[in-house]
Amino acid sequence: MSAKAKYRKDYKKPDYTVTDIFLDFQLDPQHTRVISKSQIARLNPEAQQLRLDGHSFQFASIKLNGQPFTAYQQDAESLQLNLSGLNLEHFELEIETLLKPAENTSLQGLYQSGDGFCTQCEAEGFRQITYMLDRPDVLARYTTRITADKTQYPFLLSNGNRIATGDMLDGRHWVEWQDPFPKPSYLFALVAGDFDLLQDRFITKSGREVALELYVDKGNLNRADWAMQSLKKSMKWDEERFDLEYDLDIYMIVAVDFFNMGAMENKGLNVFNSKFVLANPATATDEDYHNVEAVIAHEYFHNWTGNRVTCRDWFQLSLKEGLTVFRDQEFSSDTGSRAVQRINNVKILRTVQFAEDAGPMAHPIRPEKVIEMNNFYTVTVYEKGSEVIRMLHTLLGEERFQQGMKLYIAENDGKAATCENFVSAMERASGVDLTLFRRWYSQSGTPELTISDEYDERNHIYRLHVSQLTAPTHDQLDKINLHIPLKIELYDPQGKQQELQSETGLVSNVLDIMQNHQTFEFHHIYARPTPALLCDFSAPVKLDYAYTDQQLLLLLRHAKNDFIRWDAAQMLLSNELRQNLQRQQNGEQMQVSPLLLDTFHSILEQYQQDVELTALMLTLPKETEFAEQFKVIDPSGIHQVRKFLQKSIAEHLKALSLKIYHRIDLPEYRIERQDIALRSLRNVCLSYLAVTEFGNALVNTHYLHANNMTDTLAALAAASSAALPCRDNLLTDFEHKWAHDGLVMDKWFALQATRPDEDVLQQVTKLMDHPSFNFNNPNRLRALVGSFANQNPNAFHAIDGSGYRFLVEVLIKLNRSNPQIASRLIEPLIRLGRYDAQRQTLMKRGLERLAKIEDLSKDLFEKIEKALD
Repeated sequence: MSAKAKYRKDYKKPDYTVTDIFLDFQLDPQHTRVISKSQIARLNPEAQQLRLDGHSFQFASIKLNGQPFTAYQQDAESLQLNLSGLNLEHFELEIETLLKPAENTSLQGLYQSGDGFCTQCEAEGFRQITYMLDRPDVLARYTTRITADKTQYPFLLSNGNRIATGDMLDGRHWVEWQDPFPKPSYLFALVAGDFDLLQDRFITKSGREVALELYVDKGNLNRADWAMQSLKKSMKWDEERFDLEYDLDIYMIVAVDFFNMGAMENKGLNVFNSKFVLANPATATDEDYHNVEAVIAHEYFHNWTGNRVTCRDWFQLSLKEGLTVFRDQEFSSDTGSRAVQRINNVKILRTVQFAEDAGPMAHPIRPEKVIEMNNFYTVTVYEKGSEVIRMLHTLLGEERFQQGMKLYIAENDGKAATCENFVSAMERASGVDLTLFRRWYSQSGTPELTISDEYDERNHIYRLHVSQLTAPTHDQLDKINLHIPLKIELYDPQGKQQELQSETGLVSNVLDIMQNHQTFEFHHIYARPTPALLCDFSAPVKLDYAYTDQQLLLLLRHAKNDFIRWDAAQMLLSNELRQNLQRQQNGEQMQVSPLLLDTFHSILEQYQQDVELTALMLTLPKETEFAEQFKVIDPSGIHQVRKFLQKSIAEHLKALSLKIYHRIDLPEYRIERQDIALRSLRNVCLSYLAVTEFGNALVNTHYLHANNMTDTLAALAAASSAALPCRDNLLTDFEHKWAHDGLVMDKWFALQATRPDEDVLQQVTKLMDHPSFNFNNPNRLRALVGSFANQNPNAFHAIDGSGYRFLVEVLIKLNRSNPQIASRLIEPLIRLGRYDAQRQTLMKRGLERLAKIEDLSKDLFEKIEKALD
């Protein structure tokens, strides 16, 4: 196939807009009728042709100002109206379409989720409901009437406020909703079904009462409280930190099982993947609780940064997503541990986003070219987009940043804005020149800072020499300098932090890196210091500085910045991995430095100083994290070396780990920061002890005595990773307990997909016929297939190519049923350039097979084409 690309430079304002739209849904799984009545205004006086987007439904009729209209042409993706000679400035267009939601496996537009109805319209799903100017810069006021069988679908929900209801003589009922705030079609939502309902209320800072309604599948009400608490917490935080208040009379969240994304911020009616709503101690881990809170917050924060101010076109996606990710990260930092939040964000950047930058889908946070918009809901747009906002915050400071936010919202409320609108508001509100900084929006790739230093002992001057370079990427060969904020600290040989001074006085610890090469001088430094570079990970860059082990140990023990302490431990581990991988590849015996082992012993011994940070520092990076240190990845070598490191550390820490494991006693399960930290550390100890002689008995007992899912899953993960004798019995017991619950079984599927056994692929293939597995459910696919392909690199990248062939078969099937999920799952296959020649050949063969599929979706076509280019 060939697909036409769209370019940001070609953006044109719409010739027509929709000011108001009335939607009438007559719901039925096989025969849903939709009548849309749009009030249309002509914006371009010369325009005579109106092109409406639409596909995947049956077109029934069209009327213009109440009269049948025939001057149109149809193709596979649009309806083009010829309005020549009619001289219409304002008119009503009535369109009737027929849908089959039960057959819609793409999970876009209107579809069935379980026994209910659901919509997903971002990015371009509304066009699967009816013909529409389906673009984010067309903002209309929506009124929606939903009619359905009252017994089957007692709840009929849409955007805005509920304005009317009624019963019909045939057993059906109807509800009418009105959203007073203009919005683009991608923010439209409809949900119908029979749910359990949790109700609450929130009083805004101005005294308005907002009704809060949380809808979950029947029987799940006991798993909804945390989500409701998280929502109220988010609403309060947004008022206090950003001075933003909710604006409707009601706020609704609905949890559905079949959903391509994590959640969707539709105005006043957020539709959520149930994974990010349902939580109680028996079914959810500490990580699940955190994710529910963070995703609830993210979607709520979109009410202003995404809904009230939306994006002009899809190239501006990071305008709303990068900004809102920054806001949800700040929420988690303010309400929890800032250090833990930052470290976890950085792990995603270094493992996933840096890999994206180095692969065929590399793109700036504001892409220049798009074939399939769904492919640009990426870690680059979201996570790196958030880092760009964070750098602005670092450069401006909280006060000036908030002034910029107020100006941005005041100028763009009710409008479709651009990234430039945001940067301009920040620039004008702060008085800081951001001309050079704007390049972050248009340049792809991960910059690398190469840093060297020198100490002038005679004059007590310390100099840092900093160079920046961004390597060519798949989409851009030529790179230019960026404005990079480099936050630093200096420590003397005894670990005391030094003041940063120039010849004239104190200077900022944020260095503005703007040129190819820069030198920074610090005066009154009376001994050669150790630099802490990139404190708080102040920019999404790679760092090249030749730290000695002694310098890393000094930072680990004395640095004031928690991120620097954690990163020093990571660098020590990385050094050991690289050295041992070289030994392994040379056929030499592997060994671990006594210095590293003693350091880890010391960290664990002093865990009470900072339990959270200790758990993070002692957690061995995953194979996928280690892999990002190499231009050419050796998956089997990394697997073996990591296993050796784990065993060596475990043996050295064995006695102390066992002592601390038994010392930490948490008889009750509480979602409190200190308890979460202690549980985490105890389970880190368990993961090491699992590979010692204590492993089987200890892990088995841990599982049997667990009173929460965090500890249960920790035991299963330890047993699975260490291939303990108790593993299969524990996994079988878990399966029998939870086979009825898809979300909980996702944890089980993920464990099965990541086990280290040689026959793991056969097990994964067999599990696709498991009664709890549903090929049409994205959560099940991500848990089983996604975990195997992304989190079990040793098996997926088996040298015989079996892992690649398996994924290709899955993608062929998904190409027709759900191309959006297919496009997500193909990611590890398109990064073939990171592997040896034999694996590259096998991966290329799989991609070439996919390229020949009849009716290849745009979602897959774009990625395959770039990977094979």
